[in-house]
Amino acid sequence: MENIALIAAIIIIVGLAAFYVYKAKKSGNKCIGCPDGCSCGHDHKSNCSCGSEEE
Repeated sequence: MENIALIAAIIIIVGLAAFYVYKAKKSGNKCIGCPDGCSCGHDHKSNCSCGSEEE
């Protein structure tokens, strides 16, 4: 019974994360979860690619 509850919790967490990503992409966010709020530029040393012009 504990295994079923654990699996259900994991499925719910993954489902909610996927829904968050879907809603964010649908609303036009380029950088989901960017800690800089998509204000990072070329000279900002961040792993976020919001400021890149490759798109």
